Amino acid sequence: MTAASELKYPAMNHFASADGDLAYRETGTGDLVVLLHSGFVDHRVFDEVIPALSAAHRVIAADIRGHGASANASAPFRWADDLADLLRHLDAGPAVLVGVSMGGVVVSDMLLEHPELVRAAVVAGASTGEFQDSDPWHQEIQAETARTLAAGDIEGWLKAFLSYVAGPHRTLDDIDPAIPRRLREMALHTVAKHTPGEPDRHVRVTNTWARLPKVDVPVLTVNGALDTADVITAAQRLADTVRHGRSVVVEGAGHYLNMEKPQEFGAIVEAFLHTL
Repeated sequence: MTAASELKYPAMNHFASADGDLAYRETGTGDLVVLLHSGFVDHRVFDEVIPALSAAHRVIAADIRGHGASANASAPFRWADDLADLLRHLDAGPAVLVGVSMGGVVVSDMLLEHPELVRAAVVAGASTGEFQDSDPWHQEIQAETARTLAAGDIEGWLKAFLSYVAGPHRTLDDIDPAIPRRLREMALHTVAKHTPGEPDRHVRVTNTWARLPKVDVPVLTVNGALDTADVITAAQRLADTVRHGRSVVVEGAGHYLNMEKPQEFGAIVEAFLHTL
């Protein structure tokens, strides 16, 4: 079990972007690895992964705009542009980007919009921002999260949101209770930053699948075998479409494989880094 005190924010750095401060955690030295978290939470989903990676690498774990300790958007923005601005501010890159779920989409966006800043990429539990999961379970969860969030029913929203932890093949009773507890705390922190009816100012990157064949850096997709079949299939499509892609499926894990199996996830990332 993870103690509640472990969820407190460590010392964070801040980058003054054109639209508010963006927070990031930095540790270690060596080749640069950037970690990008899943939606509604923050960089702490990598708490068990960061120590091992930072032993031999410079690790930046960012809070994506509107999440964690980073500012909300007051104007249209793109995730990839925020990250590119941060890396240029730090005079850093090209970097190895590692993203989970929403963070994986940020990585895909970077491959297409700012390829000069990407040395290699790990996309976990994701493909591109134009992916649509047709799984009935996933569509029901999406509808319920949208309905409860719009209604201001935070407890109902949390229940639906945490369904992603178990996925379509399990229940939360099958999961280490520390994982949904930690995700709940992070999600509540992020949701509290926003107001009901606040517009979504994120601008999506388009024409993604058609542009992926031009991606010329190593790309690894990683998925939990207990995630939805459409997510796993789309990740394989991503790996097959770029020039230097390959895929790994982790047995006994779902969408948050970095939290369910952090040692195995970290070892997969380390092995990939050693091939570069």
